[in-house]
Amino acid sequence: MTNFHIRYGAEVAEALRAGHPVVALESTIVSHGLPRPDNLHVARQIERAVRDAGAVPATIGMVGGRLVVGLDDAELTRLATVDGVAKLSVRDLAVAAATGADGATTVAATSAVAAAAGIGVFATGGLGGVHREAAQTFDESADLMTLARTPIAVVCAGVKSILDVGATLERLETLGVGVVGYRTRRFPGFYLTDAGFDLDWSVDSPEQVADVLVAREQHGVHRGGLIVAHPLPVDEQLDPALHDRTLTEGLALLERDGVTGKAVTPYLLAHFHSATQGASLAVNVRIILRNADLAARIAVAAAARRAAA
Repeated sequence: MTNFHIRYGAEVAEALRAGHPVVALESTIVSHGLPRPDNLHVARQIERAVRDAGAVPATIGMVGGRLVVGLDDAELTRLATVDGVAKLSVRDLAVAAATGADGATTVAATSAVAAAAGIGVFATGGLGGVHREAAQTFDESADLMTLARTPIAVVCAGVKSILDVGATLERLETLGVGVVGYRTRRFPGFYLTDAGFDLDWSVDSPEQVADVLVAREQHGVHRGGLIVAHPLPVDEQLDPALHDRTLTEGLALLERDGVTGKAVTPYLLAHFHSATQGASLAVNVRIILRNADLAARIAVAAAARRAAA
């Protein structure tokens, strides 16, 4: 295989040509983030949420070495059901393509591919960030550095609460990644509505987020990403006491089993799923569906701004 150009799904290609709103979606949540068979059902729900809010979903992944923006249902099913799907960050894309791999794109890879494709809005659950004990391990998600140089708006429920949230916010500031709360001045912690940290900025509507994106583009100064932190309502979050107890247990198990690097997040998420008897999975699904809806409404507002310009 020598043709490694990105392939676009027909609907996505037409939407991009016509200037219609498109929302990028990751595939790691399909292959690594959710258990089977829920993963495929939820992946279809996420795409439906984007459509229902007026935008075109573009789930990104790699099938047989071909990077695809806008997986069709057969390709989505393949990544959700076959074994051995690689977890692809930006650095892995070329190697995976050359070796003909099936791969699911992380937040970092999805952001980079979406921006290259001309897609300005991306919906996910929670970002990666600085891991606990990073002072000793130097373990930090590639999401942060990628967002420092990628002009995309990422709608998320903050960073995963299993990480060092405070250190992650410090790194985002250092790297120049914009962070705004959606109708909040408090940074969410994925499963939790409030991770315990204040934000400098908040926005109140999809149209206001679209204005931020237009301002960034017209200034021509800042090439980094924008995180739109979208917290769950308090009555939809995971019970905080259950969360804290489960996290403490999970961190102890990590140390016992010697789990490190990119295996940490799926390990802890699996522990949360089993230890909370599925409650964390239900919260995770609520998060991504709400973020998909908001991202689509932002994409619709941004497309309207471009059309009026």
